[in-house]
Amino acid sequence: MTSIIGPASYKFFGIFPAALLSFILPIIGIGLFVYIMARRIAPLVRANPDNRFDHIGKRIENLIVIWLGQIRQPRYMLAGVLHIIIFAGFLILSVRSTSLVIIGFSDGFVLPGLGGGLGLVYNFIKDYAATFVLLACIVAAVRRGIYKPKRYAVPEKYGKDHTAEAVFVLGIISTLMISESLFEATEAAFEFQKTGEVHFLAPLTLVWLFKIILSSVSLNVLQGLHIFVYYIHDLAFFFFLCFLPMGKHFHVITSIFNVFFMRVRKGKIKPVKYGIDEDKLDDIESFGVKKLEDFTWKHMLDFYSCADCGRCSDQCPANAVGRPLSPRFITIKARDLIFKNYPLSGEIYNSKLLVQDIYTEDEIWSCTTCGACEEECPLGIEYIDKMVDLRRGMVDEGLVPQSLQKPMKALEKRGNPYGKMEKKRAEWTEDKEFKALCPVKDLDGETADTLYFVDSITSYDDNIQTIARKTSLILKKAGVDFGILGKLEKDSGNEVLRFGEEMLYQDLKSQNTEAILETGVKQIITSDPHAFNALKNDYKNLPPVRHISQVVAEKIRTGELDLKPCLNPEKVYVYHDPCYLGRHNGIYDDPRQALDAIEGLNRVELEKSRDRSFCCGGGGLMLFYEPEEETRMGVLRVNMAAEAGANVIVTACPFCLVNIQDAIKVAGKEGQMEALDFTELIEQHLV
Repeated sequence: MTSIIGPASYKFFGIFPAALLSFILPIIGIGLFVYIMARRIAPLVRANPDNRFDHIGKRIENLIVIWLGQIRQPRYMLAGVLHIIIFAGFLILSVRSTSLVIIGFSDGFVLPGLGGGLGLVYNFIKDYAATFVLLACIVAAVRRGIYKPKRYAVPEKYGKDHTAEAVFVLGIISTLMISESLFEATEAAFEFQKTGEVHFLAPLTLVWLFKIILSSVSLNVLQGLHIFVYYIHDLAFFFFLCFLPMGKHFHVITSIFNVFFMRVRKGKIKPVKYGIDEDKLDDIESFGVKKLEDFTWKHMLDFYSCADCGRCSDQCPANAVGRPLSPRFITIKARDLIFKNYPLSGEIYNSKLLVQDIYTEDEIWSCTTCGACEEECPLGIEYIDKMVDLRRGMVDEGLVPQSLQKPMKALEKRGNPYGKMEKKRAEWTEDKEFKALCPVKDLDGETADTLYFVDSITSYDDNIQTIARKTSLILKKAGVDFGILGKLEKDSGNEVLRFGEEMLYQDLKSQNTEAILETGVKQIITSDPHAFNALKNDYKNLPPVRHISQVVAEKIRTGELDLKPCLNPEKVYVYHDPCYLGRHNGIYDDPRQALDAIEGLNRVELEKSRDRSFCCGGGGLMLFYEPEEETRMGVLRVNMAAEAGANVIVTACPFCLVNIQDAIKVAGKEGQMEALDFTELIEQHLV
């Protein structure tokens, strides 16, 4: 015997062929895995439809950038780097693991293309991959088991802690790395002792280290160890494969599909039911999600794909202020319910009303739909559509918070949440001083190229009407021919839709669409990101929609707007990104470019800015909702601005302005800090 005997030729006790075991293990492992997956797919089959086969190019891009490129992982640096190492190692070593299974009944098997120079290169990379994966597993296990970062904690009301499962899986991965390296090292050590032949092994890798350790071990021990570690690897491999669909590590299998099917159009809410036209909504017997199977198959896939990393909840402003909402557990509780109702054997259990079974009313109403959770998730898990669908179901069942019932009725009756008369919607234009400077056209009788869509808060709130006037002055100075709808304008319905009042939203949208199209305008401009989002993403067949910050930035670039030097150069300004301008619509640079065009203006950045901006908590009807919370989101945001060294907070959203102005008072920083709208600051500096 000049070379070690492989598992395909080895005989236990000189009689029983190991190849038989090598054949039986994959049969059992793969058969069990297929059975488990069939049971896991059952709830997806029974779920509602979801249209996720559009925008294929963008979906492939997401797959390359988000799944394969792991672009979101380093946002939490240490955990992200560890995950990238383990993920990359998995991809690299999956080739080796596949070939090892076949080696069990075919000695010396090499996958096609890996028999020559390419195989040597692969082995070199593979050995380092196994080494780095083991090191990453050790660091991750210490981090999870000993240091226990706060975002991994599981409050008692949400069930058991998942640390043990995480460490256990890291142990299985480590076993795979060690057994694979030992399998190769025993062969190299055997060959060296038997023939004196030295095979090149990548320096400082596991296989290199094991070969050194085993260099003086007897041939019989090497032979036995070679076979032993092979079957340890085989058993660990198939056990791991079947264990993955049992818990949070299911994402190892589902993540590639979940990222491919993730939302590609931000700012848009899914229809009540795919395949049902808006004019047929009256025919639907039940709205929204009430039971588990009312979710779409993609949302079920979301539940399976959660890695329980806690990033969503760590970035969630509702969770930060102590509201009864943690996005992480919206998913985990649903996944636990799927596992309970769809067991691996036996009958499928009937689902109960989710709000009575696993969720609470306050939990669902606490969401501001800011999108921070979705922006953070490295696996493309969605929350906003789920929350909206759950609210649709609650509204359909009459479960609307008392504080929201009055503004909802006012919207239905008057087209605004304040219940004020329609004819008062344009009263902000009647200010004598303003009217002398900037008469505003009413497009109910007059014509213009551009519609300024004001929306409700800017039309009716005495304090916020300043934004409407400043916007008008900017548009006039920029040479924009514009007018307003006046009494014909209704609330844009951005929050009505997101609060689950589907039929009311459809009515508001229909009236606004008809009024806008009758004006014949060529474009729409708004100073309200919520209106901007609704008109741009939720409405259909309208002229192009732009936010005032986009217009200002463009006019500055073209020289149509000139700004004078900063009137208060001693002040420190910070820009707060509104959720519905930034995260939902990707407008980050235009407001900053416009502010930076003011010579001498001292601007700093918040730590939580751009796509990690922290919600002020005042989105739309949230101004009327009275949540259970420990502190206000706006107060946290004001404190963040103070820590950044700013004393002027600039935002580009009327809701943010209301909330931040109020938060400055609550935080006890009156006289120290102030809040300004983007339009106010720009108008002050118009030449």
